[in-house]
Amino acid sequence: MITVQRVDYTEESGIAFIRMNRAPVNAIDHPMIDAIHATLRRADRSPDVRAVILTSALPGMFCGGMDLKMVAGGDGLALREFVYKFYMETMDIQYRMRKPTIAVVNGPARGAGMTLSITCDMILAADDIDLGYPEVDIGLIPAIHYVHLPRQISRHKAFELLFTGTPIAAREAADLGLINHAAPRAELMPRALELAQVLARKSPTIMALGRASFLRANDLDYRRNVENQIETLCNVFETADGREGLRAFVEKRSPEWTDPPSRAETDKE
Repeated sequence: MITVQRVDYTEESGIAFIRMNRAPVNAIDHPMIDAIHATLRRADRSPDVRAVILTSALPGMFCGGMDLKMVAGGDGLALREFVYKFYMETMDIQYRMRKPTIAVVNGPARGAGMTLSITCDMILAADDIDLGYPEVDIGLIPAIHYVHLPRQISRHKAFELLFTGTPIAAREAADLGLINHAAPRAELMPRALELAQVLARKSPTIMALGRASFLRANDLDYRRNVENQIETLCNVFETADGREGLRAFVEKRSPEWTDPPSRAETDKE
């Protein structure tokens, strides 16, 4: 096993395992996303790897989201750099991967944890967990999911999840097509390995060419729309309610929202 800062990496029988390992909740900061990017690239370069599994080394959590203490302490330019690295660079690396990637969500996933999952080609989750988008509760927006979620499930169900912040059970997520499979925890990794091994037996040349063609066919407008949403998120960090939500989270108190903006202010976007 190779340990990069906050991430464990192993290769076994043609499968690369990237295990996030930053207790207590795998909160994403600069070193962690750098490590995830580095291990994805390593797996892509390795001649022995035919498929990649992204999961958590922590038994009780897949990923709790961005490190909001880091976000709250950053200035506008630093936050913009982090957000673009997290969203766009992650998408770019996944876009150029020549090998299929599978997210094995073995604990609850929130916010950025959902983002890491959906950048993979397939998602398997334990059937006793839930998935969620809690950004609205702290005055932020789940940028990429405004683009992704309505494509996967109905527009109205997507709005409910994104604007109430209410988590969705993994089994319901599977029924809606948001994830591929929900499996009992004891069966989750064996099932993921079985799926990865099926993929690993395919021609690596055909897999690389086919995956690239699939992404080109489906991701062009998607990527452009994601970038638009990221720009909105960067603007949200500059609002009074965005700053208040982050301060309240760090200070472990309820946020005190200001009056809603005027129509003229929202029309600036």
